[in-house]
Amino acid sequence: MIFRRPFSDVIRRQLELFKEEHADLLRRCKEAEREYDRADRDDAEELYGDYADLVWEAAGELAALRDNYASTLDEDAAEAYEGEFKRAAVKRFRRIALELDS
Repeated sequence: MIFRRPFSDVIRRQLELFKEEHADLLRRCKEAEREYDRADRDDAEELYGDYADLVWEAAGELAALRDNYASTLDEDAAEAYEGEFKRAAVKRFRRIALELDS
């Protein structure tokens, strides 16, 4: 049996748009994570805070994209869409997408 994902095409396009529109933010997230990973003990806490702030910002942008589209759907469709969006976003932007429900 083939499982149909009715929103897969729109979600794929949304995530690609997110990647393009927020390329600088995504780059800054990666750079901040690298700096944190390389940090000595004295600087690690502050650098992790910087990284977490950027991830939180990116998650907010991703949530806005999701919520904007979900608002155009009826309640049942919105729930299905949000679940499918979360699965796809975690595959593509794991650390950021895991913050969507926070």
